[in-house]
Amino acid sequence: MSLPDQPAPDAIRAAARGAADKTRKTGVLAWALWDWGSAAFNAVVTTFVFSTYLSSSYFIDPAIVDAAAGNDKDPALVAAEAANASLIGVALMIAGILIAVLAPVLGQRSDGSGRRKLWLGINTGVVVLAMAAMVFVEGAPQYLILGATLLAVGNVFFEFASVNYNAMLVQVSTRENMGRVSGFGWGMGYVGGIVLLIVLLVGFIGLSSSPGPLGITTDDGLHIRLAVFASAIWFGIFAIPVLLRVPEIPARARTNRVGFFASYGVLFGTIRKLWRGNRQVLQFLLASAVFRDGLAGVFTFGAIIAAQVFGFSSSEVLYFAVAANVVAGVSTIIAGRLDDRFGPKNVILVSLVGLLVAGTAVLFIGTAQVGFWIVGLILTMFVGPIQSASRSFLARITPEGREGEIFGLYATTGRAVSFMAPGLFALFVGLSGDTRLGILGIVLILLVGLLLMLPVKAQQTEID
Repeated sequence: MSLPDQPAPDAIRAAARGAADKTRKTGVLAWALWDWGSAAFNAVVTTFVFSTYLSSSYFIDPAIVDAAAGNDKDPALVAAEAANASLIGVALMIAGILIAVLAPVLGQRSDGSGRRKLWLGINTGVVVLAMAAMVFVEGAPQYLILGATLLAVGNVFFEFASVNYNAMLVQVSTRENMGRVSGFGWGMGYVGGIVLLIVLLVGFIGLSSSPGPLGITTDDGLHIRLAVFASAIWFGIFAIPVLLRVPEIPARARTNRVGFFASYGVLFGTIRKLWRGNRQVLQFLLASAVFRDGLAGVFTFGAIIAAQVFGFSSSEVLYFAVAANVVAGVSTIIAGRLDDRFGPKNVILVSLVGLLVAGTAVLFIGTAQVGFWIVGLILTMFVGPIQSASRSFLARITPEGREGEIFGLYATTGRAVSFMAPGLFALFVGLSGDTRLGILGIVLILLVGLLLMLPVKAQQTEID
């Protein structure tokens, strides 16, 4: 009896490649859905809804609000608004210091452990719980500290989660398509933000100052608090696929397994190796730390400026948010292709120049909302590309198997100076009593980041 024909070796290899490609594509989508879900924190909590809620009249002494009688320029009201904005800045500054102290060790200790997804799940879970707890932040002055604390806690653990998530980029992409995959992830984040913000507008916050279709009262900010609670559920759901569909990296033997405090010695050893053999990585880590802090300032304080300086209502802030996410999503996906073609550094530099021009223009456009719409949308066109290109730039130059360590340093260096933008924002606002002038602090940070990025070279060598 004759044996059945065996498939040719070429056919076997082609089938294997096809299966691998299919698996990788599935992994890309599952990985990108975390970005999609993370819009619940980035867009809703830190940028357009909860931070704006904390800076609103809900958290100002009712006597001051009544005395102002609708006069947005009342000195006492303006001073109270500025004080609240400054307090939020201080809370985020403290969060940045905590991240700077803890992120290097946490990132290093998880490197090579085969538990990247585990720590992504744990840190994401804490963020979701912090968001859910925001439902208890009633719209009254005595709840402002609680709200600012939860905002800071969310920022701390979101950054920890991002270390593991960003390191997974190399698990779902190749060096040839890393820019597109990174851009796709960021783009998914913006699209997810659009969908979620529309859901919140229609279902919870309403398309005007009246309650939305669900009839949720605006008393004590209940409509806002429930919107944030729904966003927590959203993030939790879309964080699940990456934990199920992206294969975990295998554990490997490590010679630097030491205690918590001794881990700082290992960290300094890594920095010394980078200084001797891969100095360009350190230069990029420093430059990106500075300009990413400026980006964080744009996210956190942009909506506050829109509300306090340009008179945007909660609904109007969300209208702008939807438009901004459309612009940012499209520009980021396009920039991902430009990243692969022209290199991530060029995308970063062009984006920084665009941010500087748009940020400076905020100082000269008066108080008309149309001016903020124009300048704000131009600004958002550059925000996504610089984030995506920074992630792919670092992933391209990171030696294989060191992603967690290097992205841990990426988070650490970013947060080591993350007090600068909130601190300078609070300083300029405190000195001037004008929330608008806080943008000067953010622009200064972006300018320094640009100057530091100019000499960074894209060609790197391996770490010893």
